Amino acid sequence: MDRPTERGTAHAHEHAHEDPRHDPAAEVVELCRDLVRIDTSNYGDASGPGERKAAEHVAALLDEVGIECEVVEPAPGRTSLVARWGGTEGDALLLHGHLDVVPAAAEDWTHDPFAGEIADGYLWGRGTVDMKDFDAMLLSVVRARARAGRVPRRPVVLAFTADEEAGGHQGAEVLVRDHADLFEGCTEAVGEVGGFTTTVRGQRIYLVEAAEKGMAWMRLRARGTAGHGSMINGDNAVTELAAAVARIGAHRWPVRLTPAMEVLLAAVGKIAGTEATPENAEALVEEFESSTRMLGAVIRNTVNPTMLQAGYKVNVIPTEAEAHVDGRFLPGYEDEFFATLDELCGPHVTREFVSHQQPWESATEGRLMDAMTRSILAEDPDGIVAPYLMSGGTDAKHFRRLGMSSYGFAPLRLPADLDFGSLFHGVDERVPVDALEFGARVFDRFLDEACEPQT
Repeated sequence: MDRPTERGTAHAHEHAHEDPRHDPAAEVVELCRDLVRIDTSNYGDASGPGERKAAEHVAALLDEVGIECEVVEPAPGRTSLVARWGGTEGDALLLHGHLDVVPAAAEDWTHDPFAGEIADGYLWGRGTVDMKDFDAMLLSVVRARARAGRVPRRPVVLAFTADEEAGGHQGAEVLVRDHADLFEGCTEAVGEVGGFTTTVRGQRIYLVEAAEKGMAWMRLRARGTAGHGSMINGDNAVTELAAAVARIGAHRWPVRLTPAMEVLLAAVGKIAGTEATPENAEALVEEFESSTRMLGAVIRNTVNPTMLQAGYKVNVIPTEAEAHVDGRFLPGYEDEFFATLDELCGPHVTREFVSHQQPWESATEGRLMDAMTRSILAEDPDGIVAPYLMSGGTDAKHFRRLGMSSYGFAPLRLPADLDFGSLFHGVDERVPVDALEFGARVFDRFLDEACEPQT
């Protein structure tokens, strides 16, 4: 997109001469370290430590600057917080982050995943990318503004949720279903997985999440005739299920371009000197270097087998075999996705949902996209800002049920050779310290832009 507008330049000048108490990046690193040190591992059941300790910590940080939180805890330890901040001019903006993280095995890591260590210019630990980094940015910005009296005139709702890593059923889903009044007036929402850089031929591109694939976590089941392992059995549940899983895993889904990816690939095509088309979409995705694996998943539907279970003794053919698959489908292609999946399963394998959540899309132009673009370009005038479709799922799926448009914007300026996508749920998850500070400054500018009254 274009270089900074006059408005963006004016904000840069304003930030250079403001209240010295207002330093949005001053404590972002320490806030993130403290959050990482609170183990909020989510195992998908009730066995984890829960989010209560982290929620209490966040509530204390907000209370310290005069912001009161409402606590929602649908099950012991599964704690979410919601606070209302800002003024009364116009519609409300929701800023949301989750407090839980996926588990981590310390023996696999270079640094203890729950120690919050800083080494080689990075803050290491589970959640530094997904998504205690954004929680820390948000807290750092809000606390700095509250101390300096720079409260937005627009109403702002802050939400820190439980259980996002298991579908949000004990977190955002509960908030939306049972406590919708806490989000009264919210028309726009901003959360995770956007605003980070990828590199194409030396050019930094900041990817803003403007859409998400739908989620279909499913259990596949085949039933057959039990019997002795030494005998011929033409009705073997394991064989039937294994064949279906192999077909699913080997299927090559066709390229389908959604509006967000059309805009992004057009920008890449311009850099590469070609016009983006469905036929060259895969080649253009290869231009993303370290982000190719992540972005390659958002130009087609995907299904990955993830779990298998059958039998209890080597010489007993079981009656039943089960598998789990992680399916993600593009906005507008749900019917095609499930029709194809049923063909791959075949007539003797049934499926049922473990979690089924719809995809979503927001406009690739407009008020928030403009605000995000200007705030990034004020800090990095040589960058390009473009929307993208995200392969995973976030709490936005739940909040959109209240009629909000949604975006992912946790800005990070990253090294060109960092495989950022592999850090999500990966071993040695880490974030550059200077990227955290950059993100806090950008997000502070974003609040200036996004919270100006509309005329």
